[in-house]
Amino acid sequence: MAALQNINLASLLDTLLSLAAAFVLGGLIGLERQYRQRTAGLRTNVLVAVGAAVFVDTANRLTGNDGAVRVIAYVVSGIGFLGAGVIMREEGNVRGLNTAATLWGSAAVGATAGADLIFEAALATVFVLAANTLLRPIVNTIDRKPLDMGSVEVTNTLYVIAERPHRKSVMALLEEELERSNYPTRDLDIHAFGHDEFEIEATLVATSVDADELDELVSRLAALPGVRQAFWSPSTTE
Repeated sequence: MAALQNINLASLLDTLLSLAAAFVLGGLIGLERQYRQRTAGLRTNVLVAVGAAVFVDTANRLTGNDGAVRVIAYVVSGIGFLGAGVIMREEGNVRGLNTAATLWGSAAVGATAGADLIFEAALATVFVLAANTLLRPIVNTIDRKPLDMGSVEVTNTLYVIAERPHRKSVMALLEEELERSNYPTRDLDIHAFGHDEFEIEATLVATSVDADELDELVSRLAALPGVRQAFWSPSTTE
């Protein structure tokens, strides 16, 4: 009977508006993440936003503004556990920090929508999307600039193993691919690898690298005629 007594059409409509706003705004953030094939995509960002909105809206209805404020504080700290799940460390490189930060932003959007601050939630969505889209060209430009060698912690080396008869063509195509990807080399070593093969070790100039771009570059190199294997590896130095 308590469930029937708690039915309030005006409050239900208010909840519907909050959850719909969280769903749409979280979906906008998630679409950008899904387009870039990130770990947390459309559904994850929508669920985070809607979940945060549900908690805050319920607390707001049961205990008023004071309860909603306390729940928002728990959302802020609790979303960190979800964000930690998408952060990966791969041989000296940490990946997923931006995805985790985006999830944090989605939770903030959902919590704001749950608190019935729809326009504020829309503004927050615009700024989260701007951080992930408008700032990307600036980040890419900075990442391509050489770093101070004394402060470098990670050196990235590209390895290509190919058949000896294809040495000249593989070398030319490797240099072409690196130039096209804007990854200049600091050192380039070639040595025998077995009886019929050779190995190229291309140490890249100290710049911040995009792991996804290097993975795509390696895939293109591995598909070249005469190439047996291609991979890249970061090495950490003190």
